[in-house]
Amino acid sequence: MAIYDLVATTAFGIEAIAAKELKELGFKDLQVENGKITYKGDEKAICMSNLWLRCVDRVYIKLGEFKATSFEQLFQGVKKIDWANYLPENAEFPVADAKSVKSQLFSLSDIQAITKKAIVEKMKENYSVSWFNEGGAYYPIHVAIHKDIVTVHLNTSGTALHRRGYREKGNEAPLKETLAAALVKISGWTKEYPLVDPFCGSGTILIEAALMARNIAPGINRKFAFEDWDIMPEGLFKKCKKEAYEVIDYESELKLQGYDINRRSCGIARSNCELAGVDDSVHIQEMDMRNLSNKRKYGYIICNPPYGERLNDIDEIKVLYKDMGISFEKLPYWNKFILTSNEDFQIFYGRRSSKNRKLYNGRLKCYFYQYFDEKRC
Repeated sequence: MAIYDLVATTAFGIEAIAAKELKELGFKDLQVENGKITYKGDEKAICMSNLWLRCVDRVYIKLGEFKATSFEQLFQGVKKIDWANYLPENAEFPVADAKSVKSQLFSLSDIQAITKKAIVEKMKENYSVSWFNEGGAYYPIHVAIHKDIVTVHLNTSGTALHRRGYREKGNEAPLKETLAAALVKISGWTKEYPLVDPFCGSGTILIEAALMARNIAPGINRKFAFEDWDIMPEGLFKKCKKEAYEVIDYESELKLQGYDINRRSCGIARSNCELAGVDDSVHIQEMDMRNLSNKRKYGYIICNPPYGERLNDIDEIKVLYKDMGISFEKLPYWNKFILTSNEDFQIFYGRRSSKNRKLYNGRLKCYFYQYFDEKRC
């Protein structure tokens, strides 16, 4: 098997969580940077990374890196890559994505067009043909330019890894599955404790927690771009999936509860739980957060309440956060974790957090407020 330079991209703020996941899969010598982790691995590493990583956006093969301040330099740099090592003659190879930050080349459409042209010219030399029908497997190419340094990637994942396949329906502002998984991991929750989400919405936080507790690979029910590639040994991914099914924990008793004041949201959450195969593990109920109670002395609350981004919501949000503080104190020995973009959350809630962590929900800067139960010790 070949060894590749792999890049796992993440949302800002959860790089360390994703790096820990990679270490748990057995990868070493990780290079952690803003929004990405670089590591080395073979074809099995590509399979395992896509199948098992819960907090990563996509997994790429890094094909080349060079400086370019002109389109001619971009063309020549891309053309130097030995594309025949990756792309068969009939490959479908769109330059699916381009980014440029603080660089002299900034027109994304031109970057994509020049990159595509350079690949075609190299492929003409490799295969001694003048035209490609692109009727074969899908090889999406990504070009990123940062401070005039061009990096060319091959996207092994295809669609983003947060698309697990279980969320056919969502609310207006759904939390990405990858971020939801990161919230659960940051909290330190384990399946021995009950977990409650009083604003469950589409049920994403609870579903991701259930998948972790059951040891269900997050990518087990979806398709990846690399599956049809010529560089992948026949039967390798099928073997990896078989091994993933064999380690699922069907026996552990889970105590996962989701509440939402909106009846439609509860219906969506139940449907998503069923699609994810965890409907026997998660209880969804229509209920106002203000009526929160639980018989268990110790547990965890993880939630993503409304943020109040619109000006006319501010007074309503103040009341909601104040009521959260009152309601959550009904469970004094529970750890509480709350994601919001509201800078004044702690004031309205009525208590300063033990710690908080800056995260990004899409492009929105948020804080993950963490209230640890100090009395348990």
